[in-house]
Amino acid sequence: MFRIIKRTDLTKKQSVIFRIIAIFGALVATSIFIMLIGFNPIDVYVSMLDGSFGSMYRFREAIIQAIPLIITSLGISVAFRMKFWNIGAEGQIIMGAFAASYFALYHSNIPSGLLLLLMFVSAVITGGIWALIPAYFKAKFGTNETLFTLMMNYIAQKFLMYLQYGPWKDPNALGAGKIAMFSDNAALPKVFGIHIGWIAAIVLVILMHIFINKTKRGYEIQVIGESENTARYAGMNVKKIILSSILLSGALCGMVGMFQVSGVNHTLSYQVANGVGFTAIITTWLAGLSAPIIVVACFLFAVLQQGGTYIQTAFNIHSSVAQILQGMILFFVLGSEFFIQYKLVRNKSAEHKIGKEAA
Repeated sequence: MFRIIKRTDLTKKQSVIFRIIAIFGALVATSIFIMLIGFNPIDVYVSMLDGSFGSMYRFREAIIQAIPLIITSLGISVAFRMKFWNIGAEGQIIMGAFAASYFALYHSNIPSGLLLLLMFVSAVITGGIWALIPAYFKAKFGTNETLFTLMMNYIAQKFLMYLQYGPWKDPNALGAGKIAMFSDNAALPKVFGIHIGWIAAIVLVILMHIFINKTKRGYEIQVIGESENTARYAGMNVKKIILSSILLSGALCGMVGMFQVSGVNHTLSYQVANGVGFTAIITTWLAGLSAPIIVVACFLFAVLQQGGTYIQTAFNIHSSVAQILQGMILFFVLGSEFFIQYKLVRNKSAEHKIGKEAA
């Protein structure tokens, strides 16, 4: 009989060793799987790296995949620091994209700079408000924010699906259920061939690191995460801090929606979030809620995704195989985090009790 207890004695060096063992284990397990389906593991691993670093175009694609992950992870990390489990980033991205697309589609005659500003502000506000709804109910009535935010994802997605196949359907699409492409006015400018969202991501990482570690509000957020009662005893307005922080969390996710429709897709679709909101939960957790480490975790995840896409064409394998490889690697990495945080110990008292009952 075993029980799980939290570790308190693990050094940084031991944590690194755990993670190295996990990566080694992931490579061994995926190598066995790759050999079973008839390929050379070394060739596959080299191709995955080639898929992200083999040319400037592939590297840019990896960066483009990392941008939404980084910003969404930053937003989620604010909520998670307060132990407010915001699973609704997917919906907040969708609603931000919806608000930005409204101006792109119906006010496209506005000069580009002003139009982009309107799209940005509307996306940030809408994403923030979408996150604020479950936060209000949590603060006022103590509702479960995990289920609340999760359910709001589906409402947002079905709402966009209604628009895509209903009132916003492109009349020139010959019956296809799609929304019209944006005009050039609504396209984000590029720097080094990538939309300027990558600059925003870098700036936000720096600001978030300062906000959490160097400001009073960042300190208050961390105290609430440790103990709401302690925060109240210290005179903090817990409800106000939760609401304002979740507003910020949703605003960052809404910003991602604007970057995706304006910088990547140049149109709106109910699939605009494409799972980024859920993937960012993993990267946020892997990064330990640290803004600088979020950049590393998200970039490595983007490389994994881009490499997985590349080997589909390089080896003519089904996309599910690439997804299995990604899943196996994540399984080992996330598993190592469990053993870094917790350990299994023998429950001798339970064993003794069972032994006595058996006798």
